[in-house]
Amino acid sequence: MKKLFTLLLFLSLTFISGQKIELKKVTDSSQIFKGEIAGVPVTMQLYYTGIADCSLYQYFVDGWYYYDKYQKKIPLTGLYNYGKLSLYNFGAKHTQNSAQFKEQITSPQKVEKAAEIAKNLNPKESILFGQEYTKENPILGNFYLGTKVQPAKLFTGNDMIYRYNNYLILPNNKKINTFDFINQHGGNELVSYISGEKGNRVLLYFEHSSNFNACGRCGASEGEKGYRILYFTKDWNYKRYEEFLTESCLENIYDTTETKSKDGKTIQLTIGKSDSSPAYKLTVDIKNAHILKSK
Repeated sequence: MKKLFTLLLFLSLTFISGQKIELKKVTDSSQIFKGEIAGVPVTMQLYYTGIADCSLYQYFVDGWYYYDKYQKKIPLTGLYNYGKLSLYNFGAKHTQNSAQFKEQITSPQKVEKAAEIAKNLNPKESILFGQEYTKENPILGNFYLGTKVQPAKLFTGNDMIYRYNNYLILPNNKKINTFDFINQHGGNELVSYISGEKGNRVLLYFEHSSNFNACGRCGASEGEKGYRILYFTKDWNYKRYEEFLTESCLENIYDTTETKSKDGKTIQLTIGKSDSSPAYKLTVDIKNAHILKSK
């Protein structure tokens, strides 16, 4: 089965008219943000520099920011912690103290004490975003310089630096990222598509981790596997998606049996009873980008 998807991944699925649908995987390890400090425009670039312990939702970042008017880079180091972004500039001792800051944070418990650890290292400046976590755009925060506190904001709805992007390149110069509307795990493979008068469908196969936290439930598992159908209008505007699990640690779905048709156009899967649903069968129609679920 994996050979089939590896082959399909490298094929460009092409319309009769010559238009293509492609899936491109791009893993980001840095982000550039635009924002403001005390109403003054700033630009910030942050780099992922490794997890603090065992969760990809808790990791160290390095980088810089500058005021757009002057463009003099000011170094930063800090932590991304489940949407909270804590950044520090240690002045003349920035390199030395940023290394000490990271050396002292070795567990989720120490991550929660990051502000206290940073304070003991006497940061010249601190910038804290998303401490009251919301998914609003912009992300609000505060800038601290000595005893002065100024409002700060990032013009984004997501301040995650390390991202698994799966870009679907669609007709009519359209592009969507599954990171934005399915989940942040990536792991999608393009299988097939179909286009018709009533709308369009794209069939994806996926394999991804169950949990970004390797120390949490199912963190060490082989992950979640299955299919997704994405539904679009006739003009390739995204509408919704359906997901069909074939294996899952989170749902306790194992021992799935699979049978391929001789012509390779359909796959029959039998999924046993799980924690949340009775046993069921899936018929994957590759040619028509369709899945039939039955008892």
